[in-house]
Amino acid sequence: MTPIVREAQATDEAAWRPLWDAYLAFYHMDLPPEVTAATWARILDPAGGIGMRVAEEDGTLLGFATWVTHPSTWTLTQDCYLEDLFVAPAARGKGVGRALIEDLAALGRSQGWSRLYWHTAESNTQGRRLYDSFVPYDGHVRYRMDM
Repeated sequence: MTPIVREAQATDEAAWRPLWDAYLAFYHMDLPPEVTAATWARILDPAGGIGMRVAEEDGTLLGFATWVTHPSTWTLTQDCYLEDLFVAPAARGKGVGRALIEDLAALGRSQGWSRLYWHTAESNTQGRRLYDSFVPYDGHVRYRMDM
């Protein structure tokens, strides 16, 4: 499978929402509808701070990657945080996740980003196999404080 990876468009919303819902379910998250609506609005707004790439085949969305760039105290150029990566269960293991990460890395190289980084649940063994094929686990542990 060689999906087409491209920037999300307003017309993708109806196909993205079931993928987003499945992504949230995977992480046992329940977000208010207004958060999902605001996320979609930020994705489409060039000044919204969030980018999204989608993978499709024959007009069907198979997955998405959302990302945020930010300045870094360790580099002179932007870093990119891959915040969300999701592939529909039926499309997993077929190169869709790899295509999304490779596309984002190519975008980063073209825009001069210093680094692309992400994290995942320790129990996400299938995802971790993919991620380990790009870079080895670096030993960092994430902490999150809700405000």
